[in-house]
Amino acid sequence: MISTDNNVATLLDDDEIKTSDVESLTRLAPRPRILEETGLSEAFVADLLAKHLHSGGVLTLAELVQRVALAGPILERVLGFMKREGLVEIRAQSENNAGLRYALTDRGRNVALEVSMRSGYIGPAPVPLADYARVVRAKTVHERAVTRHDVEQLFDGIVIKEELLDQLGQSMNSGRSIFIYGPAGTGKTFISQRLANLFQDLTLIPHAILVGHTVVRVFDPMLHKAVSLEDESKALMLEHGHDPRFVSSERPVIVVGGELTSELLEVQYDPATRQYEAPLQLKANNGLFLLDDLGRQKVHPDVILNRWIVPMEEHKDYHSLGAGQHFVVPFDEVLIFSTNLRPLDLADEAFLRRIGYKIHFDHLTEEQYKQIWRDVCIENSIQYEPELINYLISNLHRVTETPMKPCHPRDLLGIALDRVRYRNQPRALTRGLLNFAWESYFVAVSSAA
Repeated sequence: MISTDNNVATLLDDDEIKTSDVESLTRLAPRPRILEETGLSEAFVADLLAKHLHSGGVLTLAELVQRVALAGPILERVLGFMKREGLVEIRAQSENNAGLRYALTDRGRNVALEVSMRSGYIGPAPVPLADYARVVRAKTVHERAVTRHDVEQLFDGIVIKEELLDQLGQSMNSGRSIFIYGPAGTGKTFISQRLANLFQDLTLIPHAILVGHTVVRVFDPMLHKAVSLEDESKALMLEHGHDPRFVSSERPVIVVGGELTSELLEVQYDPATRQYEAPLQLKANNGLFLLDDLGRQKVHPDVILNRWIVPMEEHKDYHSLGAGQHFVVPFDEVLIFSTNLRPLDLADEAFLRRIGYKIHFDHLTEEQYKQIWRDVCIENSIQYEPELINYLISNLHRVTETPMKPCHPRDLLGIALDRVRYRNQPRALTRGLLNFAWESYFVAVSSAA
């Protein structure tokens, strides 16, 4: 269950994706032309502009358009309001004639400081919660039917049992969560992450959402992969394509393991920056969320699993901003639990019943192991020798009662090649190299005791 080809299968041509997505995303979230179409109040946008001007100093309208991601006519209206209130003043044009330049007055700077104490967010204008929920529902990850052909194409060149392939493909159509379990090294993480490539279209992820009067950051460049669909000059004019308060992105694939804490599943507030950050599952909306290595986290599995019961059943997630302020967002993602432990050691039967598919990953058969070994040899330009793989299976795996796992061929051959390069030897395998790789890779029970 290990890939012999690092290139993920593509179900649609890049140009086809680009053309269809530009049109569909524009229809889904058209650019606001007037303030009322943004869903934001004049006062809110004025506060955001004040923070940008306080941070950036003297800025032109074009620079503010870039920063706030709202059209020039909208900002001109708000800047006019701010000028009448004595919050901004117009400076003379610069030598390069870049247009009117705006700066805060003394009163404006005081307002900016006051606003910043309430919220430290300085970025593109947020999207109202209702608009975000509408976009998530429209781009649901469960709308596309996965077929056997799609799955076969995606896993072409990967050694995996046919019945396991069918289970995985069918589970993606269920709209329900998936529980994958089995020994370590059997390809659970690799296969799970690859499933996300069944969905080749793009989605829209807001820079931030507005909940009441609170801004919650959503787009995370460490987790989301933005995709540019337009000419940069057009994007700056804000006259083409979708609402730039959203980022066009590949469907999210978020993988967390032992580092997961219960706090990461709730809205987080940083008192130092006075900013709110969306939880991981909200950032995974319209994509895939893989909770890997379940049972190895610092918090008890019950705490994590119980957090998912309501979202799994209702497809809604409930959050709190503190001070009694709550909000609800769609829960739209392929949720996968993966563990090396026995499922009943982690969760009771009542919880497991709520999970649509329980899929077991097991060790390889001898024929599967040989096939992966052959593929990795070809990939590394090493001659495949049946005698050597037979020696490895008979004299090392069987003698030590070590199960054959998908990760073994690549790892063992990698160590053997490390030794070949170090000794400047011919690029060829020998029994001696296999023995060295085996001893370097596996922990000897007697010496570890």
